[in-house]
This record gives sequence, structure tokens and C-alpha cells, in this order.
Amino acid sequence: MAAAGAADAPLLVACALRIEQAALRSAGRAARGAAPPGHTLLRTGMGPRAAERAVRRALERPGMDRAAVLATGFCAGLAPGMHPGDLVVAEETRDPHGVVACTGAGLLAEALLRAAPGRTVHLGPLTGCDHVVRGQERAQLRATGAVAVDMESAATLWAAGGADRPVAAVRVVVDAPEHELVRIGTVRGGISAFRVLRAVLPAFYEWHRSLLLPRR
Repeated sequence: MAAAGAADAPLLVACALRIEQAALRSAGRAARGAAPPGHTLLRTGMGPRAAERAVRRALERPGMDRAAVLATGFCAGLAPGMHPGDLVVAEETRDPHGVVACTGAGLLAEALLRAAPGRTVHLGPLTGCDHVVRGQERAQLRATGAVAVDMESAATLWAAGGADRPVAAVRVVVDAPEHELVRIGTVRGGISAFRVLRAVLPAFYEWHRSLLLPRR
């Protein structure tokens, strides 16, 4: 069945960077009226510690005890053949705290394909890291079965309490094995990734609405 209280649960969308926040705000203005009641866009700051602190504070606010939480932004792809602008939907997130299973990953992937037709969507484990991953470390993480890595998603979902509420993570690839960034600031030049992130906000709303439907 759907998570208890999903019918009146607000939606918290968390990202780390200003450029990610700018893409989502732009999309929110365009989709005004489609946002669920209580929709909150939270910029956490970069890194797992900042994400964990910011999400815990946000969920302590009145009315947020049953909020659905979706982590989003940019990521590094781990699989050969990934390209900037590809989408990653986490089936679970992993970090030193443990593993958090995500809610409705398949439905979310379908919604993303409708929101961003022509884009490739990858489903699988999303691993957390506290630094930018390069070279051999990328291959080592890929060997664990993870499809992508970022610094905040796992911490965000862990701070959200995992199974205690609906949680999800969607990331846009800006860095892949054949397309490595020279420095994190290069993200600012990721026009394709920015446009994809801006395009997929309606899919987040659709995922949130799907929580109202009965699960078998």
C-alpha cells in the first residue's frame, strides 16, 4: 500500500548547488499551479555533512514530519557509455551509514521519460562520496554495482529517515568515464545538464502524486 499519510504529505526537493537550485526554481515558475501543496525547494550546500544538517533542520519544521523527500542535482556517472544529460534514478542509496531503499523508482523513471523524451534513464544503486571521484576510484565504485556517485543524495535520504517516509533520488550526469570534469566548477558550463534538470521537475510532482495510489 502507499505510505501512511502520503495523501497529505508535503514534498521536499533537496539540491546542493546554486546552479541546481536555479534550474529547479526556473522550472517551478514555469509549472506554477502544478506543484503539490507544501512543496519546498531546499538548497543544502555541498557535501554529505551539509546535506544531512540542512535536511534534518527542514524536517523539524511544523508539518514536515511526513514529508516525502527527493534528492536531486548533478552526479558523476560510473558506467561506460554514459553521457552528460543522462538521468539516474536511484533504486537505493549507499554510504557509510548504510543502504536506503527508494520509493517507486520504476514509476519515477517512467515519469522522467515523459518529461524529458529522448533522454537515457539509468536505474540502479547511487553511491555517496565526500569528494569528487576520478580515474581508478570511479572503476572501483562501478565494481560495487553502483551506476553513479554524488556527494549529497545518500546523506539526504539517510537524514530523512529512509523507510519512515517516501524517498527518492534523481540525478543528471555531468561527469562520466569518457567525459571527466577538469574541476567541479566546470559544472557551471553544463548547459545540457542544466536544461535536463529544469525539464524534469514535473516528473517529481508526478512521483509525489503516485504516492496516493495503492501499491500491490
